[in-house]
Amino acid sequence: MKQTIATAGAPKAIGPYSQAIVAHGLAFLSGQIPLDPSTGKLVEGDVSVQTERVLENLRAVLDACGSSLARVVKTTVFLQDMDDFPKMNEVYARYFAEHPPARSTVQAARLPRDVKVEIDAVAVVD
Repeated sequence: MKQTIATAGAPKAIGPYSQAIVAHGLAFLSGQIPLDPSTGKLVEGDVSVQTERVLENLRAVLDACGSSLARVVKTTVFLQDMDDFPKMNEVYARYFAEHPPARSTVQAARLPRDVKVEIDAVAVVD
């Protein structure tokens, strides 16, 4: 059994996918990009600013799933440019200060809307 999750606290899906699916005690979150959920527009700024928006979007989806950033067990970070890793990592570390999840980080040839960063996640739910 699976439950589809949608929240106005994060950008609406821009394709045929769900913001998240909860199944068997886990929340599987689709990748978030730095869209402001109130305007639907990309946030301006460098990878630090974009990473913060992405993580806030993930937080909103996690809340709607009945989970939290503290319960994330795995993330995948997609970067437009691996040279942005230190700046992304600095922001990421603030959001996952204790017991950071397992993580993969890759440079992607191109990300949706030519953003600098996209992050997806898997988290435990009650």
